[in-house]
Amino acid sequence: MSQIIQILNFEEGYKEKPYLDTLGYPTVAGGIKIGPQGASLANYTFSVPKQVGDVWKLALVNSKISEMKTYPVIVAAMAQCNPARMDILESMAYQLGVVGLSKFNKTLIFISNADFISASSEMLNSAWAKQTPSRARRHADVMRTGSYDIYKGLI
Repeated sequence: MSQIIQILNFEEGYKEKPYLDTLGYPTVAGGIKIGPQGASLANYTFSVPKQVGDVWKLALVNSKISEMKTYPVIVAAMAQCNPARMDILESMAYQLGVVGLSKFNKTLIFISNADFISASSEMLNSAWAKQTPSRARRHADVMRTGSYDIYKGLI
């Protein structure tokens, strides 16, 4: 069973009140951008309870999945994924955008060939892994093992 919302809430951090993300975008509910870069948080005077944020996030994930299905290289990789590995592709699409995920060409080819060890290594050999090393290590572990074990006690 998918754990994508729990993974995203852990990786993004959940905050009910709007905050600025690391790039300066107004954001809420664990990575949901709500305004343009540099906008003042004074423009956002609401909060999003976790239950509502989780539904909103699931709608965004479902939109990402639909978009992912328009990229043959991602579709081929998705076909080889169990639920845990699929959650990792979805998390990457959520964080990087589907276009960003599609640029992991070697990783996606390794996944489509069910070579999860090489896919994991390739994930760690990326600019993304340098930018978010802990998240990348956890994601690579799930891709390699096909299990959520690394998240036990975290989500």
